Formats: sequence, structure tokens, C-alpha cells
Amino acid sequence: MSDAIGYRRGFAMTAFGVLLLTPDALLMRLVDADTWTMVFWRGFLISGTIWFAMGFRLGFGNLGRDFRAGGITSFGIAISYAVISICFVKALHITTVAHTLVILASAPLFAALLSMPILKEQSGWATWCAIALGIAGIAFMVSDEGGDSRLIGDVFALVAALGLAMTFVLIRKQKDLNTIPSVCLGGFLAALISLPFAHPFDLNAEQARLVLAMCILMLPLSFALISIGPRSVPAPEVGLLMLLETVLGPFWVWFVLSEMPSERAMIGGGIVIGALAGHAVWRLTRPEPTPSKNGLGSIFDGLDEAEIKRLGG
Repeated sequence: MSDAIGYRRGFAMTAFGVLLLTPDALLMRLVDADTWTMVFWRGFLISGTIWFAMGFRLGFGNLGRDFRAGGITSFGIAISYAVISICFVKALHITTVAHTLVILASAPLFAALLSMPILKEQSGWATWCAIALGIAGIAFMVSDEGGDSRLIGDVFALVAALGLAMTFVLIRKQKDLNTIPSVCLGGFLAALISLPFAHPFDLNAEQARLVLAMCILMLPLSFALISIGPRSVPAPEVGLLMLLETVLGPFWVWFVLSEMPSERAMIGGGIVIGALAGHAVWRLTRPEPTPSKNGLGSIFDGLDEAEIKRLGG
């Protein structure tokens, strides 16, 4: 396959995978189940689907071996992903979709900050500008008058973003690590933590159909496409495609449920998205980094002067 054909195919797969993610928040709103029930079903069904699909393809023994090969890093990613899974759902139940997705989109910027003390890596001026703009945009957005409950939801979203950032750094430490077993274990761990508080069998037929469509079809397929597509697409372009979720996620919720982002949310979110998009465009002018061997790992390659790898999830 020529490079041009591989690029077009990879770009199309990545774009479709991201588009499949965009109605995730809307479906969660439509299900309208309590937080812990949603955490349970998302963790159990998404992780179970991916685990069995990859196990049949690669061998369940190989998945276990890859997890053990990561040592403490594998456990760190699993714990981080459990935190992300819980805090993301909590945030969506408390604050707006726009706040949640914009704050979560800032994770690569926090990863650049964490990589300096942990990995002893230095960031260039463009990354520092993006970090400063991103933090300013988030601060402006969360200063919106929404009451204490919305602020608590924003804090959950921020914890999820920091958990994702820590995962980037952990994967950066062990570049060739297969993150799929860790991500699946993290989902199962989130489901286990939520089980004592959840009411998983209280869903009605319509809620159950939406949960199954979201957790067995839509999100695992999105995961698969975003795992494969970026291998032949420059990382900055993938970063720009990933911003589609941040833009379209709130749009679908507004279009269907009339949840309109506030003026501060739109301005602050625009600053964050602009910082991320501007940094990605700047990276496109630089030499293309080596493609990741880890599928989704290439999404945030080249975030700073070194390459950062992303987990799937």
C-alpha cells in the first residue's frame, strides 16, 4: 500500500472513530441513569468488549503477558483509567457537557507540565504559550456563575484531565507498552468500585438499549478505529481531529436537549480549543515524528519537544 493511500485510509478511520465519540455525552444524558450505574455499565461492558475482542485476536495469554511486562506502569495506568472513568461520568452528571469536554481536552497541556518534573523533559515556547492559554481559558470558563454544584462537577472534570495527563506521562516512560490490558483492567476496577452504589438492573428497556448501543457497539468501534488510524497520520493532524469531540459533543446535546453553553463557557472553551489547535498547526510545520507503535499512542506525539503517547479509552 502506498503512503498516500495509507494516509487517506488512516485519516478516514481516525475521523470516523472520533465522530463516533461525539454523541457519547448525549447518549449518557438520554439514558439518565444515576452516576454509579453508568460507571458500572460503561466500565464493565466497554472493557469486557475490548478485552474479548483483543483476546480472540491476540490471545488472552498475550494480553496478560503484556500487562505483566509493564510492571508498576501497567498498574498505574489501570488506576489512572479507573479514576478517569469515574470522574468523567461524575462530571457529566453535575456540570455541563461543554465544561466537561473542554477541561478533559486540556489533558495534553497538563501532561506537558507533569513531564517536566517526572521525566525531566523541557517544553518549547510554543507549548508554554499553549499551556498558559489553556489554563487561562479553563479559569475563565469555570468562573461562570453556576453555583457550587457546577464547580464540583468542574473539579471532577479537572481530576479526570489530570488522570489522563498522568497516563500520558506513564506511557511516555515506557513507550512500547501495550496499554490495552491496563485500560481494560481500569474499566473493570471502576465497575467494581461502583457496584456497591449502583443499581445496574433498574434500567428500563429504552435505557438498556442505549447503554448496549453505546458500550458494546459505538465506543468499542471508536476505540478500534482510533487505535489503528493514527498509525499512518501525522500526530498534529490526529490532535486536530480529536478536537471534533470537544466541539461536536456539546453541539449534539444543545441540538437535542437544548443544553446551551453559557457565554463564558463558549469564550473559555474557544480559548482552550484555539490553544490546542494552534499548537497542533505549529507542530505541522515541524518534522513529522516517528509514528507510534501503539496505535492510540500517536495521538499526542510531539506535544512538546519529546513525544507523548496516549492510551485508548
